Amino acid sequence: MAGEEGKIDPMYQFTIKPLFGSAQWEVAGVNIAFTNSALWMMIATIVLILFVRAGTKQDLIPGRWQMAVESLTGFIENMVEANIGKEGRKYVPYVFTLFTFILFANLLGLMPLGIVGVHPFTFTSHFTVTGVLAILSFSIVLAVGFWKHGLKFFGLFVPHGTPLLMTPLIAPIEFISFMVRPFSLALRLFVAMMAGHLLLEVLASFVVSGGLGGVGMGLIVSLPSMLLMIAICALEILVAGIQAYVFALLTSLYINDAEHLH
Repeated sequence: MAGEEGKIDPMYQFTIKPLFGSAQWEVAGVNIAFTNSALWMMIATIVLILFVRAGTKQDLIPGRWQMAVESLTGFIENMVEANIGKEGRKYVPYVFTLFTFILFANLLGLMPLGIVGVHPFTFTSHFTVTGVLAILSFSIVLAVGFWKHGLKFFGLFVPHGTPLLMTPLIAPIEFISFMVRPFSLALRLFVAMMAGHLLLEVLASFVVSGGLGGVGMGLIVSLPSMLLMIAICALEILVAGIQAYVFALLTSLYINDAEHLH
């Protein structure tokens, strides 16, 4: 945000703010303010629903939206089937929803203009949001593992072929590695989105500062910064898709571990 003398605070874009006078809303002593983060989650959900509904008309001659949805669904289905097998098809709706929700969240956060007077907010740049998504996926992994294998699911922590004498050493390491999965899953998305937005904001401050400096040194600073911003914006669009894919891919791999004990 531009402050005094054209200065920009790179961290301001991550500030969660109550909207529509909801700062004082409370239920049983718990603040339930409707924030900019909640607003953009809702917008991402609405965009996802509209995208899917527009592409599921099943016209005889598919339109662009239908082709886009069918291609994306086929892409996710192939990925899940490659990682889990034929039985992985039942997880396609969840993985597809997870992928598209994160994708739209990342892309909406890159919009140059806001909606209803609210600046775009990338809620995937908050660890609390990515953490909840990771815990949800991890909970599904645990549910599938114990439902299919019962207590034998703990065999996941002792890889096949491990010597008996090495079991007391290997099992704790595998357990810690397994429990760290949701943390690493959430951290990867959170860091990628936050770092990109911070870099864009820092470059924006150079552009503003250079513009205030007038002709001469101002242009030397602001013009390269502007060109670099354009390049990084294009890279951020690519990163938005890659991070959504990585999150969905790792989720399917973790589900595969629960489906098939090795």
